[in-house]
Amino acid sequence: MEKKLIYFLCTGNSCRSQMADGFMKELGGEFYEVKSAGLEAHGLNPRAVQVMKEASIDISSNTSDVINPDILNRADYIVTLCGHADEHCPVISNTNVVKWHWGFEDPAKTIGTEEEIMAHFRIVRDAIKTRIKKFIEEGQ
Repeated sequence: MEKKLIYFLCTGNSCRSQMADGFMKELGGEFYEVKSAGLEAHGLNPRAVQVMKEASIDISSNTSDVINPDILNRADYIVTLCGHADEHCPVISNTNVVKWHWGFEDPAKTIGTEEEIMAHFRIVRDAIKTRIKKFIEEGQ
């Protein structure tokens, strides 16, 4: 069985798309080839790495990448995780692609104590995990 390619896109490929990448590889890796990228590469957010480690998923070796047109145009699914990426996603020439927008707040923009910031990262992480599970259960 050939795996379907799912491409998670965000602005900086540092938090949300990385968490989605980690969960999809862990929960749906036998069915999907998983890639993630951003409109820009902001580097892997250490807090995202930490909250994923708490969920027993290691994304510490992931790289923060800029959208690759070749991957974009061979993807079966493209999922944007922030409004900016949804609005500025490059033109996709693949007419068979299924594109979704799953909007999640950017935890990296949270202001407050370290405890409050980490709590928001965990909320976003858990919401992404729930959405990934639903995607897999529905057998997209």
